[in-house]
Amino acid sequence: VENILRSGFISLLGTFKKPAIRRYFHWMFLFITIAGSVLKELEVVPQSYFSHRRNIINIYFIKLSWGWTLLLLTPFILLANSLFSRKVSFLARRVLSLVVATAIWYVCTETFVYIENVTGSCYETDTTDAIKKEFTLKVSCRQAGFHWHGYDISGHAFILAYSSLLIMEEIAPMGSLKMVSYSALPRMVLNLLYIALNLILIIWVWMFACTAVYFHDLSHKLVGTVCGLLAWFLTYGVWYLNPLSPGLPPVRQPKEQK
Repeated sequence: VENILRSGFISLLGTFKKPAIRRYFHWMFLFITIAGSVLKELEVVPQSYFSHRRNIINIYFIKLSWGWTLLLLTPFILLANSLFSRKVSFLARRVLSLVVATAIWYVCTETFVYIENVTGSCYETDTTDAIKKEFTLKVSCRQAGFHWHGYDISGHAFILAYSSLLIMEEIAPMGSLKMVSYSALPRMVLNLLYIALNLILIIWVWMFACTAVYFHDLSHKLVGTVCGLLAWFLTYGVWYLNPLSPGLPPVRQPKEQK
């Protein structure tokens, strides 16, 4: 049984290295967004522990999702990329990808908040029957115990899709490190980080599905998801292909394939 569980776990960790999975991974988020929203409107999915905003994963992981992503990706990028080259300039460029990603995260989330503020109003009850004109910001409205209704682009859909794609791109070097000789301690640390990143990636995808099924309107989730996909594509699919960029994660090919 132990061997079966171990082989199953190893197979799960290898799932995100498969070319077919990597090639169509981004389309999965659009599919989940649309399918989940349809299920939400039809009300065919029963309420569960994950339909409540106060669930443990939402409180301790999703609300801190960018922190978890940076906490695990930063040492992984430094260690994995140092096995290809120890040049400070090379490692600095690769870490710069996280600086770029953080800037994108900040700009997008602040923009979402701004849009919700300028398109919304404060209401005395959740039924939007009595407007409170003295409150012009969501924060002050909610602090007063009232309800704010505006165009609420799903920050969860954005950050979970973007973080997942970011992790998917940056763990790519693991597929070629088996051809690199390095000592036991770095290998153990790198393997632990790789396992943690795979597990957090599974959590992000699962909670993205929960967001699609239980929360927000379709357009709110779709805009958030598309923003995440665009941020990933414009960096890893366009900008990082150019010399004046952080560059793509290195992948070492066997000599016969070079």
